[in-house]
Amino acid sequence: MTTPAPTLPHHPIAVVGAGLGGLALARVLHVHGIEAAVFDLDASPAVRTQGGMLDIHDGSGQVALRAARLYDTFLARVHAGGQATRVLDRRGTVRLELPDDGTGGRPEIDRGDLRDLLLDSLPDGTVRWGVKVTGARPLGAGRHEVTLADGSAFTTDLLVGADGAWSRIRPLLSPARPAYTGVSFVEADLSAADLRHPGSARVVGGGMLFALGAGRGFLAHRESDGSLHVYAAVEAPEDWLDGIDFTDTEAAKAAVLKEFDGWDESLKALVTDADGALVPRRIHALPVGHRWDRVPGVTLLGDAAHLMSPFAGEGANLALLDGAELGLALAAHPGDTEAALAAYEETMFPRGASSAADSAQSAAMLFRADAPQGLVDMFTADHG
Repeated sequence: MTTPAPTLPHHPIAVVGAGLGGLALARVLHVHGIEAAVFDLDASPAVRTQGGMLDIHDGSGQVALRAARLYDTFLARVHAGGQATRVLDRRGTVRLELPDDGTGGRPEIDRGDLRDLLLDSLPDGTVRWGVKVTGARPLGAGRHEVTLADGSAFTTDLLVGADGAWSRIRPLLSPARPAYTGVSFVEADLSAADLRHPGSARVVGGGMLFALGAGRGFLAHRESDGSLHVYAAVEAPEDWLDGIDFTDTEAAKAAVLKEFDGWDESLKALVTDADGALVPRRIHALPVGHRWDRVPGVTLLGDAAHLMSPFAGEGANLALLDGAELGLALAAHPGDTEAALAAYEETMFPRGASSAADSAQSAAMLFRADAPQGLVDMFTADHG
């Protein structure tokens, strides 16, 4: 007599990834009385830092937070003065300075604060922490089986890949993989900047700094805790970072700063004086206009759907809006998941393509031969 196979746990809606997009989806579903299970490989929400400041745009991220009924809570957490912008050239000359006069449409918030806001709005147990998804396969009729690193599995009626650049869910829909954009970042932090690094604090100012030259730049912002988060950006071959020993921080600083020979010392100090280790990061992107044919019972959002370079500031905003709009579509089509997914993808695809194209164009503009002139021209046109 054969023993019947054990029945796998089943979740009507399973979201892989507890980033901003996955959490926005879960929150909007919760607002409409729909339960979702969210799975994330991090052991807990506090296991790693969440990166720097985000500017939340009035036409995308803020729309999502309104749909999630979290807009007022969000406003209470924004970083006052964070929309101030300074543009410098490689000699440290200020080419443009824009104050934060309170009228901008892109208030800044710490990424960790925004994630906590979303997490705190969900019922306990919505996010299953420490769960690593290794793959998924279709079972027919839109259902999928999702396999986990511990050897277990579950089934779901709707599978949403909100799991970022290297999504384990994307292969169900598309063979596309992110490609290197030609730009690498090295991230650095300067803590208690006004007290410990007053020169760098003055260079960055109260919000965002762009110090740009041909193929190079320092991008930095002031965080809500008074620290500075710095990105040294270099147009370089994909293997450039492999030649730097990031376990030796002083040697790594020297290697990065070799790329900025001739730059003003006040700018190089953003790396020289950094506290703690430097963090390398290659910038990848999916093809502009990445899309797929409708596949029953599965879709993607955020970076899993349309990973782009960060140079238009759209990634987090689109993830939030994707999550909110998918939640709204599911709420508007009860019992008809396919109609909801088709409606969601119909607006998500062109929106993602437009922002990805903008990001690619911004990258070319920021680091072109006459940098920072392109950025100065753009801001001057925007601000009349």
